[in-house]
Amino acid sequence: MYAGNDWLEGKYKGDVWGDAVTNSIEYDTREAWVFLRPYGAVDIKLGRQVLTWGTGELVFLNDLFPKDWQSFFIGRDAEYLKAPSDAVKISLFSSLANVDVVYTPRFDADRYITGRYVSHWDGSLGSLTGRNANASTDRPDRWWRDDELALRIYGNIGGSEYAFYGYRGFWKSPAGQTSAGTKRFPALDVYGASVRGAVTGGISNAEIAWYRSREDQSGRDPAVRNSELRYLLGYAREIGRDLTASLQYYVEHMLHHARYRSGVSDSEAGDQFRHVVTLQCTKLLMDQNLELSLSAYLSPSDRDAYLRPLARYKYSDHLTMSLGANIFVGDCHHTFFAQFEKNTNIYLAIRHSF
Repeated sequence: MYAGNDWLEGKYKGDVWGDAVTNSIEYDTREAWVFLRPYGAVDIKLGRQVLTWGTGELVFLNDLFPKDWQSFFIGRDAEYLKAPSDAVKISLFSSLANVDVVYTPRFDADRYITGRYVSHWDGSLGSLTGRNANASTDRPDRWWRDDELALRIYGNIGGSEYAFYGYRGFWKSPAGQTSAGTKRFPALDVYGASVRGAVTGGISNAEIAWYRSREDQSGRDPAVRNSELRYLLGYAREIGRDLTASLQYYVEHMLHHARYRSGVSDSEAGDQFRHVVTLQCTKLLMDQNLELSLSAYLSPSDRDAYLRPLARYKYSDHLTMSLGANIFVGDCHHTFFAQFEKNTNIYLAIRHSF
């Protein structure tokens, strides 16, 4: 539902579905916001909204807004990977640069893997776990105290878009635990930058982010995730008629790795550098009513991979049918993609819009 004019707008969008796993009817408010333009160079958006920024394609560095990994890995549309935030966004525009400030008064965590729908590796148990997972979490949930602040300053120079980012809040998924084994969300700062522009007939992008784990800046506490540097290089272009492809190279660089290794067992220790190569291909057929796509993620350091093939047919303006799969492979159960190997699935979806 949408209503508005030049200076005031509002939107409400909700989802209702039957869940065969929980044997219940589920509801989620996707969007419920009010938009104001008090001045020509100032926009204000208040309420539940889906937020995103950064240059990665399904790879997130400076985008610290919540993600719904559960829905993504069971086959819901990729748009649902980006979960809503309860926030206020203020945008300032000028000829020199533009500024976005997002304030979230109470921490919005990722909808992370809990074992409810997707089994995963539980390091505290040293095994794969599903619905028997330890659900005990200490999530920051105090209004105005456990808050988040995100900043983006961006502009165009010589045909390329440059951006600088800042974030103060918490790790979006559990990245620490108490002595009693309760999972928690340690405090986190993130600083980063990106650039995107035209190169040899396509679009190239580069992005960097420093994840500063505030509760363990020295890396000596094995119960808190280490600080990291993250890097991304990408290139996308049309390689044929109605055929587009993009390639990305992504690196997670764990800082203070030697101190980290001293606090974990050798069998579960992560590498200092985690490398991931991603490939996205999309082909449109039948007057662009049929879309064939493949999203592939390969990690040579973890020796695991994730494939997401999809065929989507637009039968009419209101009816769309999709057939896809989530395929996980890997050598070690504790690496990111390999831990989901037993969750490989095929899904069919019919979507009616009105």
